[in-house]
Amino acid sequence: MSEEGSDEVPEAENAEDADLEGRLAELEKEIQYANAEVANTRQRASRDRSEAIRYGGASLARRLLPMVDSLSKALESAEGDNGAESVIEGVRMTLDSISSALEAEGVTPIEAAGKPFDPTCMEAIATVQGPKGSQPGIVIEVIEQGYTFHDRVLRAARVIVAEGES
Repeated sequence: MSEEGSDEVPEAENAEDADLEGRLAELEKEIQYANAEVANTRQRASRDRSEAIRYGGASLARRLLPMVDSLSKALESAEGDNGAESVIEGVRMTLDSISSALEAEGVTPIEAAGKPFDPTCMEAIATVQGPKGSQPGIVIEVIEQGYTFHDRVLRAARVIVAEGES
């Protein structure tokens, strides 16, 4: 009987070893998953950080755009007066300075006049009968200039579009 008892002890140890090896394999797998999750989190954080840096100035640019509009309108209205040359030149220089600063930060105007209407970056505020020979869906007039910030629309261009013949 003493031999049988000695046979049972190694079997119990083998079963215990197998359980420990199985548990060890499970834990190693969990560590791999945790490491992969940490790497994914780092990549997401890095991507979020670079987007925040790239698009962080969007609110400032939105606040500056009405100033650009006002200066543009001041130029348009003052150009008719002959005595206001110095005012016109000052406003033009200010507008150029603001525009170049915005462009340096990634803000660019949307070219809309004479182009086909694009709802992704334009807002049609009216449709009118186009001039003879014009195609329907072409932007006839830009009421308010639109802008993009890098590859995102900051403000859609507000336009008047030619409608088709009835």
